[in-house]
Amino acid sequence: MLHALAKFIYFKLLGWQFKGDFPRHLKKCVIIVVPHTSWVDFLMGVLIRKVWNEPINYVGKKSLFKRPYGWFFRWMGGAPVDRTKNRDTVSATAAIFKSREMFRLTLAPEGTRKKVTEWKSGFYYIAKAAEVPVILVAFDFGKKEVKVSEPYLTSDDKEADFKKYKAFFKGVKGYVPEYSY
Repeated sequence: MLHALAKFIYFKLLGWQFKGDFPRHLKKCVIIVVPHTSWVDFLMGVLIRKVWNEPINYVGKKSLFKRPYGWFFRWMGGAPVDRTKNRDTVSATAAIFKSREMFRLTLAPEGTRKKVTEWKSGFYYIAKAAEVPVILVAFDFGKKEVKVSEPYLTSDDKEADFKKYKAFFKGVKGYVPEYSY
């Protein structure tokens, strides 16, 4: 029922389309979503997850997962991570991948909704440590489409990988176009 409603909203009411297919066969991956320019991106992500009808995850600070709201964050696909000082978030997140049969982690590499010149690299090191592919997903509000890449394994050349990733997002307009990468 919710799947059909989500499809109706996404395709008919909003008039959006997909370019590329979500790799349903992958049980574990890091999904980076670019550009992240507004809180609206979260709502689109929840809608798209329901259109795909696939579990998609995120990590959040450990305190979010305590009573009384912890159940909600887990239900939404969240996993707690201790992000206090002197904690290795990359290793802790990679450990979540190792402990679960399915974990598809979504991150925004900009790290903020404001315009940035460089991405944070944590997603890359998480994918490398967990030995999972990276999926690139663009929310293009200019074209009203969600663009999905093929899976990419990290290499030993981070700069070349980032160059390839960033080329995928060239020309994509976020909800706040002036904040787009």
